[in-house]
Amino acid sequence: MPGSPSRLLRSGHGNRCRQCGHRIDLYQRTDRGPIALHPVELAAVHVPEACRWHLSGGLAHPHGDGTAWCRIPHAVLCPARSAACPLPPFLEDVRRELAVHTRRLIDTGAFTPVPPPASTASPLDDPPHTGRPVVQLLLVLYLAPGPLEAIRCLTQTRRRRCTRPVLAYERPAGRWRLLPAGSRHGQLALSDMLMAVYDLSHLPHTEQQRWRAQHCLTHAAPFGAAAPALADWPVFDPLLHAAHIRTRLPHPPISQRNEG
Repeated sequence: MPGSPSRLLRSGHGNRCRQCGHRIDLYQRTDRGPIALHPVELAAVHVPEACRWHLSGGLAHPHGDGTAWCRIPHAVLCPARSAACPLPPFLEDVRRELAVHTRRLIDTGAFTPVPPPASTASPLDDPPHTGRPVVQLLLVLYLAPGPLEAIRCLTQTRRRRCTRPVLAYERPAGRWRLLPAGSRHGQLALSDMLMAVYDLSHLPHTEQQRWRAQHCLTHAAPFGAAAPALADWPVFDPLLHAAHIRTRLPHPPISQRNEG
Protein backbone atom coordinates (compact mmCIF):
# COMPACT_ATOMS: atom_id res chain seq x y z
CA MET A 1 0.00 0.00 0.00
CA PRO A 2 1.23 3.57 -0.63
CA GLY A 3 1.23 4.36 3.08
CA SER A 4 3.02 1.21 4.16
CA PRO A 5 6.08 1.91 6.38
CA SER A 6 8.04 -0.73 4.45
CA ARG A 7 7.32 0.85 1.08
CA LEU A 8 10.62 2.74 0.88
CA LEU A 9 12.58 -0.31 2.01
CA ARG A 10 11.26 -2.22 -0.99
CA SER A 11 11.93 0.52 -3.55
CA GLY A 12 15.07 1.15 -5.53
CA HIS A 13 17.13 4.12 -4.40
CA GLY A 14 18.90 6.00 -7.15
CA ASN A 15 22.53 6.94 -6.61
CA ARG A 16 25.80 7.48 -8.48
CA CYS A 17 28.78 5.16 -8.55
CA ARG A 18 31.64 6.97 -6.81
CA GLN A 19 34.18 5.35 -9.14
CA CYS A 20 32.64 5.93 -12.58
CA GLY A 21 29.88 8.52 -12.02
CA HIS A 22 27.09 6.50 -13.62
CA ARG A 23 23.64 6.10 -12.14
CA ILE A 24 22.94 2.97 -10.11
CA ASP A 25 19.81 1.59 -8.48
CA LEU A 26 20.26 0.24 -4.95
CA TYR A 27 17.89 -2.59 -4.09
CA GLN A 28 17.65 -4.75 -1.00
CA ARG A 29 18.66 -8.35 -1.67
CA THR A 30 16.69 -11.36 -0.52
CA ASP A 31 19.70 -12.89 1.26
CA ARG A 32 21.96 -10.01 2.31
CA GLY A 33 22.30 -6.23 2.17
CA PRO A 34 21.73 -3.86 -0.77
CA ILE A 35 23.13 -4.40 -4.23
CA ALA A 36 23.79 -1.79 -6.93
CA LEU A 37 22.11 -2.72 -10.22
CA HIS A 38 22.53 -1.19 -13.65
CA PRO A 39 19.43 1.00 -14.10
CA VAL A 40 18.49 -0.42 -17.50
CA GLU A 41 17.13 -3.89 -18.24
CA LEU A 42 19.20 -5.95 -20.68
CA ALA A 43 18.25 -8.85 -22.93
CA ALA A 44 18.92 -11.99 -20.89
CA VAL A 45 20.42 -13.75 -23.92
CA HIS A 46 23.39 -11.32 -23.73
CA VAL A 47 23.96 -11.75 -19.97
CA PRO A 48 25.75 -14.75 -18.40
CA GLU A 49 23.42 -16.75 -16.18
CA ALA A 50 25.49 -16.04 -13.05
CA CYS A 51 25.05 -12.27 -13.59
CA ARG A 52 21.27 -12.23 -14.10
CA TRP A 53 19.05 -10.57 -11.51
CA HIS A 54 15.37 -9.71 -11.40
CA LEU A 55 13.13 -7.59 -9.20
CA SER A 56 10.03 -8.87 -7.48
CA GLY A 57 8.12 -7.06 -4.76
CA GLY A 58 10.83 -4.42 -4.70
CA LEU A 59 13.51 -6.99 -3.81
CA ALA A 60 16.47 -8.10 -5.93
CA HIS A 61 16.73 -11.83 -6.65
CA PRO A 62 20.07 -13.35 -7.81
CA HIS A 63 18.80 -15.19 -10.90
CA GLY A 64 16.63 -14.66 -13.93
CA ASP A 65 12.85 -14.82 -13.75
CA GLY A 66 12.34 -16.75 -16.98
CA THR A 67 11.60 -13.68 -19.08
CA ALA A 68 13.65 -12.30 -21.96
CA TRP A 69 14.95 -9.41 -19.82
CA CYS A 70 17.03 -9.12 -16.67
CA ARG A 71 18.99 -6.69 -14.53
CA ILE A 72 22.75 -6.90 -14.03
CA PRO A 73 25.03 -5.76 -11.16
CA HIS A 74 26.68 -2.45 -11.85
CA ALA A 75 30.02 -3.98 -10.82
CA VAL A 76 29.98 -6.12 -13.98
CA LEU A 77 29.76 -3.06 -16.25
CA CYS A 78 31.58 -0.42 -14.22
CA PRO A 79 34.42 0.90 -16.44
CA ALA A 80 36.44 1.89 -13.36
CA ARG A 81 36.81 -1.75 -12.29
CA SER A 82 38.68 -4.58 -13.93
CA ALA A 83 36.34 -7.18 -15.37
CA ALA A 84 36.25 -10.16 -13.01
CA CYS A 85 35.72 -12.57 -15.92
CA PRO A 86 35.59 -12.45 -19.74
CA LEU A 87 32.41 -10.74 -20.92
CA PRO A 88 30.42 -11.42 -24.10
CA PRO A 89 30.85 -8.82 -26.88
CA PHE A 90 27.54 -7.09 -26.11
CA LEU A 91 28.51 -6.37 -22.49
CA GLU A 92 32.00 -5.29 -23.54
CA ASP A 93 30.36 -2.73 -25.86
CA VAL A 94 28.24 -1.45 -22.97
CA ARG A 95 31.33 -1.11 -20.77
CA ARG A 96 33.11 0.87 -23.50
CA GLU A 97 30.14 3.23 -23.88
CA LEU A 98 30.09 3.82 -20.13
CA ALA A 99 33.85 4.40 -20.16
CA VAL A 100 33.51 7.10 -22.84
CA HIS A 101 30.79 8.82 -20.84
CA THR A 102 32.89 8.67 -17.67
CA ARG A 103 35.80 10.31 -19.50
CA ARG A 104 33.50 13.13 -20.65
CA LEU A 105 32.29 13.70 -17.09
CA ILE A 106 35.87 13.86 -15.82
CA ASP A 107 37.07 16.14 -18.64
CA THR A 108 34.24 18.62 -18.05
CA GLY A 109 34.79 18.67 -14.31
CA ALA A 110 31.36 17.22 -13.62
CA PHE A 111 32.75 14.18 -11.83
CA THR A 112 35.83 13.30 -9.78
CA PRO A 113 36.30 9.54 -9.31
CA VAL A 114 36.95 8.07 -5.87
CA PRO A 115 39.44 5.17 -5.91
CA PRO A 116 38.24 1.85 -4.46
CA PRO A 117 39.31 1.08 -0.89
CA ALA A 118 42.83 -0.36 -0.85
CA SER A 119 41.82 -2.90 1.79
CA THR A 120 39.53 -4.73 -0.65
CA ALA A 121 42.09 -5.02 -3.43
CA SER A 122 43.50 -8.45 -4.13
CA PRO A 123 45.80 -9.85 -6.83
CA LEU A 124 43.72 -10.89 -9.81
CA ASP A 125 46.12 -13.72 -10.55
CA ASP A 126 45.70 -15.20 -7.06
CA PRO A 127 43.31 -18.17 -7.50
CA PRO A 128 40.39 -18.24 -5.04
CA HIS A 129 41.01 -21.83 -3.95
CA THR A 130 44.28 -20.93 -2.20
CA GLY A 131 43.95 -19.89 1.41
CA ARG A 132 40.38 -19.82 2.73
CA PRO A 133 37.70 -19.54 0.02
CA VAL A 134 34.24 -18.13 0.58
CA VAL A 135 31.59 -20.87 0.59
CA GLN A 136 27.82 -20.53 0.35
CA LEU A 137 25.80 -23.19 2.17
CA LEU A 138 22.54 -23.25 4.14
CA LEU A 139 21.71 -19.81 2.68
CA VAL A 140 24.74 -18.22 4.38
CA LEU A 141 28.18 -17.13 3.15
CA TYR A 142 30.99 -18.62 5.25
CA LEU A 143 34.76 -18.39 5.24
CA ALA A 144 36.05 -21.95 4.82
CA PRO A 145 38.48 -23.40 7.40
CA GLY A 146 41.10 -23.77 4.66
CA PRO A 147 41.55 -24.79 1.01
CA LEU A 148 38.63 -27.00 -0.06
CA GLU A 149 40.73 -30.12 -0.60
CA ALA A 150 42.52 -29.64 2.74
CA ILE A 151 39.39 -29.51 4.95
CA ARG A 152 39.45 -32.64 7.12
CA CYS A 153 36.78 -34.47 9.07
CA LEU A 154 36.53 -33.46 12.75
CA THR A 155 35.30 -36.83 14.01
CA GLN A 156 37.36 -38.47 16.78
CA THR A 157 37.82 -42.21 16.27
CA ARG A 158 39.01 -44.66 18.93
CA ARG A 159 42.66 -44.15 18.05
CA ARG A 160 42.89 -40.72 16.55
CA ARG A 161 41.05 -37.97 14.77
CA CYS A 162 39.71 -38.87 11.34
CA THR A 163 41.92 -37.69 8.49
CA ARG A 164 39.45 -38.17 5.61
CA PRO A 165 38.58 -35.08 3.54
CA VAL A 166 35.17 -33.44 3.65
CA LEU A 167 35.29 -32.98 -0.12
CA ALA A 168 34.01 -36.21 -1.71
CA TYR A 169 34.42 -36.66 -5.46
CA GLU A 170 31.78 -39.41 -5.52
CA ARG A 171 29.17 -36.84 -4.47
CA PRO A 172 27.82 -33.94 -6.57
CA ALA A 173 30.23 -31.01 -6.41
CA GLY A 174 29.69 -27.39 -5.58
CA ARG A 175 29.84 -24.74 -8.28
CA TRP A 176 32.19 -21.79 -8.47
CA ARG A 177 30.22 -18.60 -9.08
CA LEU A 178 30.94 -14.89 -9.18
CA LEU A 179 28.70 -13.17 -6.63
CA PRO A 180 28.69 -9.61 -5.26
CA ALA A 181 30.91 -9.24 -2.22
CA GLY A 182 27.82 -7.91 -0.46
CA SER A 183 27.44 -7.03 3.17
CA ARG A 184 25.98 -8.41 6.36
CA HIS A 185 23.41 -7.24 8.89
CA GLY A 186 21.86 -4.89 6.30
CA GLN A 187 24.87 -2.58 6.11
CA LEU A 188 26.01 -1.16 2.79
CA ALA A 189 28.75 -3.12 1.09
CA LEU A 190 32.28 -1.77 0.83
CA SER A 191 32.22 -2.34 -2.90
CA ASP A 192 30.06 -3.72 -5.69
CA MET A 193 32.90 -5.99 -6.79
CA LEU A 194 32.20 -9.60 -7.66
CA MET A 195 33.99 -12.34 -5.75
CA ALA A 196 34.51 -16.04 -6.33
CA VAL A 197 32.24 -18.19 -4.14
CA TYR A 198 32.09 -21.98 -3.91
CA ASP A 199 28.32 -22.45 -3.98
CA LEU A 200 26.85 -25.55 -2.30
CA SER A 201 23.29 -24.21 -2.07
CA HIS A 202 22.02 -26.44 -4.91
CA LEU A 203 22.99 -29.62 -3.02
CA PRO A 204 20.57 -31.53 -0.74
CA HIS A 205 20.12 -30.07 2.73
CA THR A 206 21.77 -33.10 4.36
CA GLU A 207 24.85 -32.67 2.18
CA GLN A 208 25.12 -29.00 3.13
CA GLN A 209 24.79 -29.95 6.80
CA ARG A 210 27.63 -32.46 6.36
CA TRP A 211 29.89 -29.69 5.08
CA ARG A 212 28.83 -27.32 7.86
CA ALA A 213 29.52 -29.98 10.53
CA GLN A 214 32.82 -30.79 8.76
CA HIS A 215 32.27 -34.55 8.45
CA CYS A 216 33.53 -36.99 5.83
CA LEU A 217 31.13 -39.42 4.14
CA THR A 218 31.97 -42.17 6.64
CA HIS A 219 31.02 -40.02 9.63
CA ALA A 220 28.14 -38.14 8.04
CA ALA A 221 25.45 -39.95 10.11
CA PRO A 222 23.39 -37.54 12.26
CA PHE A 223 24.50 -39.22 15.48
CA GLY A 224 28.08 -40.15 14.64
CA ALA A 225 31.09 -39.92 16.90
CA ALA A 226 31.69 -36.69 18.74
CA ALA A 227 34.08 -34.14 17.26
CA PRO A 228 37.05 -32.98 19.37
CA ALA A 229 36.70 -29.41 18.08
CA LEU A 230 34.04 -27.11 16.73
CA ALA A 231 33.86 -26.59 12.98
CA ASP A 232 35.63 -23.38 11.99
CA TRP A 233 33.12 -21.73 9.64
CA PRO A 234 32.90 -18.00 10.52
CA VAL A 235 30.16 -16.07 8.77
CA PHE A 236 31.78 -14.12 5.94
CA ASP A 237 32.25 -10.42 6.65
CA PRO A 238 33.59 -8.24 3.78
CA LEU A 239 35.25 -5.94 6.32
CA LEU A 240 36.96 -8.57 8.47
CA HIS A 241 37.76 -11.00 5.66
CA ALA A 242 38.72 -8.61 2.84
CA ALA A 243 42.10 -10.33 2.44
CA HIS A 244 40.33 -13.56 1.42
CA ILE A 245 38.22 -11.99 -1.37
CA ARG A 246 39.22 -13.25 -4.82
CA THR A 247 37.78 -11.76 -8.00
CA ARG A 248 38.51 -14.58 -10.46
CA LEU A 249 37.19 -18.09 -10.72
CA PRO A 250 39.84 -20.81 -10.32
CA HIS A 251 41.21 -22.38 -13.48
CA PRO A 252 40.98 -25.27 -13.77
CA PRO A 253 37.90 -25.31 -11.52
CA ILE A 254 39.10 -27.25 -8.48
CA SER A 255 36.72 -29.72 -6.85
CA GLN A 256 34.52 -29.92 -9.96
CA ARG A 257 36.34 -32.89 -11.44
CA ASN A 258 33.37 -35.16 -10.87
CA GLU A 259 31.03 -32.93 -12.90
CA GLY A 260 30.33 -33.48 -16.54
